[in-house]
Amino acid sequence: MSTTVRKTPAPIYKSEAGAEAITCRYREVLSDWPIPAEQLRIPTREGETFVLASGPQDAPPLVLLHGSGANSSTWRGDIVSWSRDFRTYAVDLVGEPGGSAPSRPKLDSDAVALWLDDVLAGLGISSAALLGMSLGGWTALDYAVRRPDRITRLALLCPGGVGKQRYGWILKEILPRLAGRHDVRRSAQTVTGLDAAHLGPVLDDIALTFTHFNPRTERLPRFTDTQLAALPMPVLVIVGDRDVMLDSAETARRINTFVPNATVQILPGVGHAILGQTDTVLNFLRTPTTVH
Repeated sequence: MSTTVRKTPAPIYKSEAGAEAITCRYREVLSDWPIPAEQLRIPTREGETFVLASGPQDAPPLVLLHGSGANSSTWRGDIVSWSRDFRTYAVDLVGEPGGSAPSRPKLDSDAVALWLDDVLAGLGISSAALLGMSLGGWTALDYAVRRPDRITRLALLCPGGVGKQRYGWILKEILPRLAGRHDVRRSAQTVTGLDAAHLGPVLDDIALTFTHFNPRTERLPRFTDTQLAALPMPVLVIVGDRDVMLDSAETARRINTFVPNATVQILPGVGHAILGQTDTVLNFLRTPTTVH
């Protein structure tokens, strides 16, 4: 009789002390959150999911999904504006360094969509606008492909799964690492494209996270032309032309070519981290949907 050996998932943190350091920093951010927010814990098939809810209870729902190696602190510069018109739900993705369970549902399956089904059900949401960044953008797009009737609008910042993933930046980081000169903060600047002179605190937080956190390593599944062409909702995509992680030119081309109701913006001189787009996103979300 054969037995099945279940593989134990790798821990998402490098040490318990590192996990505590990241958790403490997140607590500090939440204690200084710019608007009143409910801290919700939603049970799902992947474990407990942490959600920050803000804005009028009767306003249209807007679900926010951050990127890899991040949490809902991603939205602290946007949340005040967005929560005036929407009931915002900033969701901490499972398996990332936030307040949710360490589970990592397989990306090449419907597991992520099923998890988000549970989150929305726990929040009492039948349909909503979705906004995602990077891995969160992939998650939002995956859900929109699988549940198109549940998404009213889709806003994507540097989304994965459309343009090719790039790995050249990794090669530039290998030699310093081998020589014992690895600088996590410098790597964070390379990947994000952020200006250290003006966004030093943001880079410090990213460096703290990746000193102690083990990110996902699998390749993001790519969406097919047919899947993109079937999206019925208005879609906004914003990418930076200096993104070292994703081919932003290909992302823009494929969205423009295949998505029927898409608006694409390419930001010159901007890397993978898309910041300062609060008003652009808000204007898109506020625009009445035209019925054909």
